[in-house]
Amino acid sequence: MQARRPFTDAVVLDVGCGAGFHLPRFASLGAREVVGVEPHGTLAAAARRRCRGLPGVQVHRSGAQSLPLPDHSVDISHARWAYFFGPGCEPGLAELQRVMRRGGVSFVIDNDATRSTFGRWFATALPGYDAATVERFWSRAGWRREPVDLEWTFDRRADLEAVVRIEFAPQHAERILAEHEGLHVDYAVNLWWREW
Repeated sequence: MQARRPFTDAVVLDVGCGAGFHLPRFASLGAREVVGVEPHGTLAAAARRRCRGLPGVQVHRSGAQSLPLPDHSVDISHARWAYFFGPGCEPGLAELQRVMRRGGVSFVIDNDATRSTFGRWFATALPGYDAATVERFWSRAGWRREPVDLEWTFDRRADLEAVVRIEFAPQHAERILAEHEGLHVDYAVNLWWREW
């Protein structure tokens, strides 16, 4: 992301920030202001606790469809596995268009169901997910795709099993764990991005 738009002196918006995992990192990259938005009260409270004492970091309980920010006030927006999953997210995209400054850049990170071990698991667990439809949606909306290859690496099998059980419903998690050996999982994602 920093290759597309440096965070230095930027106003950064994290849509669907969850428990605020990325907010301190964005602040450490030199952002002038970091705003987390999270619709779930428990997660928003956790994000506030995580960022307590960090200057220039704030968290709001709100959804992507009604961002609590002024028009044209954001330089970088980020959403990672939150809300922006293709068709159906148009209200949130309209809000991004409203709050983004001219020349600002938005990033959406999502699973790539067309490749990798995790992608196969994802596609099997969500058979109605149509990767081609999602790609057409983002392309028509003026976004570009950058494929990114990642890997999960665990020290203990119990840690891998715990993460798989968080990511997938019980029936899928147990099938995945029965067939997958080892402590590594190759994981492909799409980085969708757009300059405003």
